[in-house]
Amino acid sequence: MKKFNIRKVLDGLKEQASSSASSVQSGAPENNLMQETLQSENFQLCKTVRHGFPYQPSAMAHDPVQKILAIGTQSGALRLFGRPGVECYCQHESGAAVISLQFLINEGALVSALADDSVHLWNLRQKRPAILHSLKFNRERITFVHLPFQSKWLYIGTEKGNIHIVNVESFTLSGYVIMWNKAIELSSKAHPGPVVHISDNPMDEGKLIIGYESGIVVLWDLKSKKADSRYTYDEAIHSVAWHHEGKQFICSHSDGTLTIWNIKGQGKPFQTITPHGKQPKDGKKPEPCKPILKVEYKTTRLGDPFMILSGGLSYDTVGRRPCLTVMHGKSTAVLEMDYPIVDFLTLCETPYPNDFQEPYAVVVLLEKDLVVIDLAQNGYPIFENPYPLTIHESPVTCCEYIADCPVDLIPALYSVGSRQKRQGYSKREWPISGGNWGLGTQSYPEIIITGHADGTVKFWDASAIMLQVLYKLKTAKVFEKSRNNKEDKQNTEIVDEDPFAIQIMAWCPESRILCLAGVSANVIIYRFSKQDITTEVVQLLEVRLQYEVNDVESPLDGGGGDRDPPTPGAASPSPQTAGPPTHPSTSSNSSDGVRDNVPCLKVRSTPLKQSPGYQVELVVQLVWVSGEPPQQITSLALNSAYGLIVFGNSNGLAVVDYLQKTVLLNLGTVELYGSNDPYQRQPRSPRKTRQPSGGNGRFGVCVISVCTGALPFFAISSTVLLSVCPPRGANPLDHRDNSFSRSRSSSVTSIDKEVREAITSFHFCETFARKGDSAVAPCLFVGTSLGTVLAVALNLPPAGEQRLLQPVIVLPSGTVARLKGSILRMSFLDNTGTFLPPSFEPWYEPNATGADGEERDKARKRRPVSVSPSTSQELQESQYAVVVSEKQAKVIALPSQNCIFKHSITETSFVLRADVVQMNIGNCVACFCANGHIMALSLPGLRPLLDVNYLPLTDMRIARTFCFTNLGQAMYLTSPTEIQRITYSQETCENLQEMLGELFTPVETPEAPNRGFFKGLFGGGATSLDREELFGETQAGKASRGLAQHIPGPQGLEGMKGAASGVVADLARARIALDERGQKLGELDERTAAMLASADSFGKHAHDMMLKCKDKKWYQF
Repeated sequence: MKKFNIRKVLDGLKEQASSSASSVQSGAPENNLMQETLQSENFQLCKTVRHGFPYQPSAMAHDPVQKILAIGTQSGALRLFGRPGVECYCQHESGAAVISLQFLINEGALVSALADDSVHLWNLRQKRPAILHSLKFNRERITFVHLPFQSKWLYIGTEKGNIHIVNVESFTLSGYVIMWNKAIELSSKAHPGPVVHISDNPMDEGKLIIGYESGIVVLWDLKSKKADSRYTYDEAIHSVAWHHEGKQFICSHSDGTLTIWNIKGQGKPFQTITPHGKQPKDGKKPEPCKPILKVEYKTTRLGDPFMILSGGLSYDTVGRRPCLTVMHGKSTAVLEMDYPIVDFLTLCETPYPNDFQEPYAVVVLLEKDLVVIDLAQNGYPIFENPYPLTIHESPVTCCEYIADCPVDLIPALYSVGSRQKRQGYSKREWPISGGNWGLGTQSYPEIIITGHADGTVKFWDASAIMLQVLYKLKTAKVFEKSRNNKEDKQNTEIVDEDPFAIQIMAWCPESRILCLAGVSANVIIYRFSKQDITTEVVQLLEVRLQYEVNDVESPLDGGGGDRDPPTPGAASPSPQTAGPPTHPSTSSNSSDGVRDNVPCLKVRSTPLKQSPGYQVELVVQLVWVSGEPPQQITSLALNSAYGLIVFGNSNGLAVVDYLQKTVLLNLGTVELYGSNDPYQRQPRSPRKTRQPSGGNGRFGVCVISVCTGALPFFAISSTVLLSVCPPRGANPLDHRDNSFSRSRSSSVTSIDKEVREAITSFHFCETFARKGDSAVAPCLFVGTSLGTVLAVALNLPPAGEQRLLQPVIVLPSGTVARLKGSILRMSFLDNTGTFLPPSFEPWYEPNATGADGEERDKARKRRPVSVSPSTSQELQESQYAVVVSEKQAKVIALPSQNCIFKHSITETSFVLRADVVQMNIGNCVACFCANGHIMALSLPGLRPLLDVNYLPLTDMRIARTFCFTNLGQAMYLTSPTEIQRITYSQETCENLQEMLGELFTPVETPEAPNRGFFKGLFGGGATSLDREELFGETQAGKASRGLAQHIPGPQGLEGMKGAASGVVADLARARIALDERGQKLGELDERTAAMLASADSFGKHAHDMMLKCKDKKWYQF
């Protein structure tokens, strides 16, 4: 029978009563002094921009006049790219894959065809493109779409082999239909298959070429509504391309061949080429190759034509990477790609298909990259890609976002990052150069940091809603390359793959100190330097962190009497620091072969050359303990003013002095409570003997003499890892739910012996460590997975040389508060409610010599910058600690430790990420919950200011990468390759329209190619077609009613914003109509001029004949 615990009930009632009473009594006078400036009107949630490579691309199009590129994806997304910094993201509501894209060239419009057999018209003449019209086919599947240049009639090929024609202005179907059976007639007994190609003859708009999958090509006469010619080949067709003169076309086939056909030559192809096939000597057909998926045929005025194709490699090239082949004259260049080719487009000087094309570049869309090849330079170099498309170069494992950082930081990172750029790129300018930048009013610098699976860390300039890579750091260089030694792997590695993956990042922008926790239970501290150095020996500390609860040590069975903290100064050094701070030879095997004191990764023993940028200062590694691997690090923080880092896991925490290269504190979580542990912990094992741990005995006050170092300073934010990072292979959400179900209130409870109280959050600050303290002092606040907040007092020596010579004293000071759920974030406010950032040390050049070295020493002797209250502060001038857990937020008055405000954030879900952020006119708590809600709470009153159901948690990527930052900005990884930035600030939402770039800019369409006198006189050159008359309702009739359904664009508020109340749509249609009319008038003018020239010529010839025959008699003729 379960024992009834009356104490638990009484504790719960007591806490409720005290918290409600305190919020009324102590909260009332204090709240009068703290006017909350933020109101709900200051908040609005909206997406701003999306950066990165389009995830799972499926289609591509290019506007040669506007010079913009469109990419569609398998999830229905649409990404548009102009000049560097001009990007746009749109989404089809259905989420169906984009199978084809067609620009209305120089019209500011785009047609998209989706896998759900819908066709959409996008208006690009606004900063946020919107759909003007949609057409949903009901009976047939769309396979190919073609829109001729300067035409409003869209050809749509289907799986049944039919071709339908759509008026782009009204998005209605024409009654003109090309049926497959009429197109092939008796040329084939079987169905020809889906339509794989449609295009009109460059010189004759009335002739349409139709490619069927089975190998049949039909030249269709639109006026006479019958086939002029049919061309049959016994291999399936993948693509067709015209020669610009309209007398030849080329087909690519499934056996790796190219066939060139004359339009007047029936039966056999004019030429058959197998670009990668071995030619047998006996004249037989070459060996079949892989299919040529696409071919393009582009001509030049002064040289040989270009034939560009993807695929077609020989089957014996097993393991060869995907290739793009460029055939120019007698030369053939095979360009290997890193990923499979999705599509490619050749960029040409002219948009007119009946002129010499003059190709200058090829855009190649790969599964995970976008490559642009320069055809104008020898060797076909690629252009340096200016878009931020390399976010996914290695999978992103964690992110941090810092807004309003120091102004000199981005130039400093750029200066060292510019030296890392590769060489050998094309010297010409990036060819996709359309659009205009927005007129952004945001002037503050922003930085995004991404940690990756291969151990790299990338710094990105995210200012003014753009993204540009600044600097890349490779942490794997610190470690030895792993050998394929099975025994070593079994004994030391705790992850199967990506042993260098970055798990948590802590960064101090002011001091530029960077601290990284890896998945292999290691922490690396980096300093920023503008000079290169060679580090002979990488400094290393090894730490044993173990969790052990024994009957003897339980405070609940009378064993806590000897656990009072010793007096400062009486502690002995920890075992780790007994030797010099180089590579300790602590690795050992016990007699039974159990691994002990062995780190997961081996730090390199050879000298390390370090380029300007981030240079390793110290490596801290957790080691195996009695055959058990170290637990992964769950929380990390640094403070540059104190010269300390702290990290924790499910076993406990360790505080490291990186100036003196020593471990100050190494405690199990249980030991932080001392004799006041509220939990009845069961013994973990019957083993009584403990392995030696860092710190002084059990309690861990540790005094260390210092070796080397630098002046104190402080971290801008103590970065907290979400407690949703389970070991690989576990189900993350299940793990999180299970861990949350064990969360307790502040009443006395019993803990299962399997449950470990993990360290989930840290915060360095100058505050009151104990209840009733009269002055603030440096402290470390610690949050655990059971909702407890504990204080650790820090006794630091004076700044300067004394900091490097005198001991640092660390003393746990007891529990401050308890909340429901894991502690996620802690922060501090002063007695007026103003945010108190931690103190910090300004950056100095660590490798300076001579005069610079003297300046560095002066900087190190200065006091760190601190905005905390002075130590002479009176008791009534209190501070407020803001603590956020998975379930609650509390504001606690210090030093009284009374809870003055409390808010239950969620009952049915849990908070994934919480940050205390500074807005323009105040501070707030921003939270992201697993149920997709984004919330903002006022400070210090914790009033709800924003609650939007934004994004249901669909995968762990979002939980792992979501982060808020100051001034209403936030971001997360929306796909493995893309960062989505959002804002929750009303001011930013209002200014967003101005900040966004413009895709469409008014540009004159180039003049049509000159037809010449003789072509005009004798009827040569391109012939036009009155499509309006041919496809209009008068002549073609109405389309079948059930074939497709017309869907107008959105009509609601979003539609008004997106489509500009339909006015832009009407203007676009009117302009298209005017341009079409102008085109016809221009053609009429040309015809009139040709007729006048012909009439003048005839009159001249007639006059000459009259003069010649004037005096002749009739019988003389």
